[in-house]
Amino acid sequence: MNWQDIRRTHPNRWLLVEALRAHSEAQRRLLDDLVVLDTYDDSALALRDYARFHRQRPERELYVLHTSQREPMIEERRWLGIRASAQT
Repeated sequence: MNWQDIRRTHPNRWLLVEALRAHSEAQRRLLDDLVVLDTYDDSALALRDYARFHRQRPERELYVLHTSQREPMIEERRWLGIRASAQT
C-alpha cells in the first residue's frame, strides 16, 4: 500500500509500518510499498511495539509514523564507530 492510501485509511493516527519495498535517494529512505502492522493513539505505545518487533526480527524495515505527515521524512545516516576485529 502506498503512503497516501494509508493516510486516507488511518487519519490522524500513529502507525507501526513495515516497508516491503523501499529505496534510497539523496540520503533519504523512500518507502514504495508499506504494510500497516498496527495503529495507535499514543506514540509511546507505538515505539514500545516497534522495540519489541525489532528485537524479534531486526532484519525487518520498521517505522513509527504519524499520518499527519504528507510524506514520511526518513533521513539516512551513516553510523561511524569502532569495529572490533575477530581475534584468532
